[in-house]
Amino acid sequence: MAALFFSCSNTKSSDSNESPEEKISQAAEDLGPEKYSVYKAPPSYDYPDASLSMTAPETLLSPGETAFQFEVTNYDLGVQTPDAAARGIANSGKGQHIHFILDNDPYSAHYEPEFTKELTEGKHVLLAFLSRSYHEAVKNDSSYILKELIVGTPAEDEPQFDAMAQHLFYSRPKGTYSGADTKKLMLDFFLFNTSISPDGNKVRATINGEEHVLTEWAPYYIEGLEMGEVTIKLELIDKDGKLIPGPYNSVERKVTLTE
Repeated sequence: MAALFFSCSNTKSSDSNESPEEKISQAAEDLGPEKYSVYKAPPSYDYPDASLSMTAPETLLSPGETAFQFEVTNYDLGVQTPDAAARGIANSGKGQHIHFILDNDPYSAHYEPEFTKELTEGKHVLLAFLSRSYHEAVKNDSSYILKELIVGTPAEDEPQFDAMAQHLFYSRPKGTYSGADTKKLMLDFFLFNTSISPDGNKVRATINGEEHVLTEWAPYYIEGLEMGEVTIKLELIDKDGKLIPGPYNSVERKVTLTE
């Protein structure tokens, strides 16, 4: 449905003698002198051949409970990603899963390839992708599904999703974090039909009002957050800092940190 461009490298290094902890330390290059530390995460355990396809439902649907069926290849749902213990971030005890995002709302995690969802009448945009057990997206050209779902009879003035436009989808952080998981939060997102770079488009991450500009498509870690509610806003911007038009290119979420 849409071209997926990559400007990040999630690779498993088998030649390095560095420990995962040393890699994390080396990756902790702060993007600015601000209150919060935002830095690129170290390389993740890689799944270059992992793929996700959707076998059901069909595009034309009726409102109500809808069965979804996915086919997963070269990837195991429900197991721990091998480097999970070394990441030092929130990790699902249920293992690897599918992130299911409808209309860029907060995702639901699915550990089996078949499940049901309640769909309302209208046009909906579905993004589903494979996720490591610590909720980091697997980013390759076959690890995701992006499509528009037509449910019932949409209103005539309901806009159609432009598959060829530039899009940003929010993934993490999400929900409530407690205990050790509050020390370091992962920021992760999905891009379509665009790359980001120091001289081109960028992603602006505003954390409790503090701006950080991201110039590489990669997962990032956030440190230094206070307990309580945290507001995170992601925006896809052009080289001049202007918001790129798109239904999901500006999204704000709140997460909660507790002792």
